[in-house]
Amino acid sequence: MNDSLHTLLKRVDTPTVCNAIEVAQGKRGFNDFTRGTMQCSAPGEAMVGYARTARIQAVNPPTEDPATIKARRMAYYKYMSEGPRPGVAVVQDLDVPHAIGAYWGEINTNVHKSFGLSGALTDGVMRDLGDLPDGFPVVAGSIGPSHGFVHVVDFDQPVSVHGMQVTPGALIHADRHGAVVIPNDVIPRLETAIAQLFTSEKVVLDATTGTRITFAEFEDVWAAFEASRT
Repeated sequence: MNDSLHTLLKRVDTPTVCNAIEVAQGKRGFNDFTRGTMQCSAPGEAMVGYARTARIQAVNPPTEDPATIKARRMAYYKYMSEGPRPGVAVVQDLDVPHAIGAYWGEINTNVHKSFGLSGALTDGVMRDLGDLPDGFPVVAGSIGPSHGFVHVVDFDQPVSVHGMQVTPGALIHADRHGAVVIPNDVIPRLETAIAQLFTSEKVVLDATTGTRITFAEFEDVWAAFEASRT
């Protein structure tokens, strides 16, 4: 991903990216996005980056000895501090749909932001909504007050977040609508696809926004819209 594409992706929302992937692929049926409603700590912000993956649990205390848990936690933080940038922490909570452990609060968001990550995507829990750092959005499955017995189970493995499969290093775009994995073969064509998408949408928006049109006028507009997408 070059700097120009990164800047563009930070400006657009995730639905735009989903539509642009279909434009780039020349067909519908793209399937690598989250399902269901998610919570967003910063509704006006999007996160873009390569996935750094992990899995956590919190309902029950870990059964391994404390030294093992501590060593894995520190290895996890080292892993999150490394890798390509921009990066996004993508963390699956294995307690879903009964997740209670708010892994993403004031401390962890500041730590991960200091590692140069662009945000966090999880099907688990976030908290401390008034104290999260600017420039590090969290898109989560729910909001809750406690961290429970939260601990890292593993990292740098494929994860599943709200029905979306994510492999380490996958390019992620996420905002208040949810998240999407951008296919590798689409990345070189994505800027052009987004520009084409905006051009075709403008045909409809210019003709309909703030005005009233007849159905006959709409037929002409829609025909022009469909022609602009091919």
